[in-house]
Amino acid sequence: MGVFDKIKDFISPEDESELELTEEEAAAVSAYEQPKNETASNISANANIVLFEPRNFEEAAEIAKHIKHKRACCVNLQRMPIDYRTRMVDFLNGVVYGVDGSIKKIADDVILCAPRNLQVAGKIEVSSKSE
Repeated sequence: MGVFDKIKDFISPEDESELELTEEEAAAVSAYEQPKNETASNISANANIVLFEPRNFEEAAEIAKHIKHKRACCVNLQRMPIDYRTRMVDFLNGVVYGVDGSIKKIADDVILCAPRNLQVAGKIEVSSKSE
């Protein structure tokens, strides 16, 4: 077994029973999933995308957890210190690689991390900040 296989097994184990949430985990809703307004509460509970605006690198583990549980994550890095943005993108690249997913830049400092079960189609032209 190669090094990459070991890392992939560590990040995303093959055992499907570990990927399913227990009743306690399903009942415990993270702060990111709680609706901020009434419009958001009308969204189906089966939505497969979670939005993040991390302010420090410690929130990367929460994003990785959602990716491992086959939820797409849209991450806005604009509120994160500039020196940590690259570190966050590198970490999420590793997580996405481990679950055989994809990562796309959808705007300046905004990325979409999608697991294998969710296909991302289309392309967004990202303009540079100097324009």
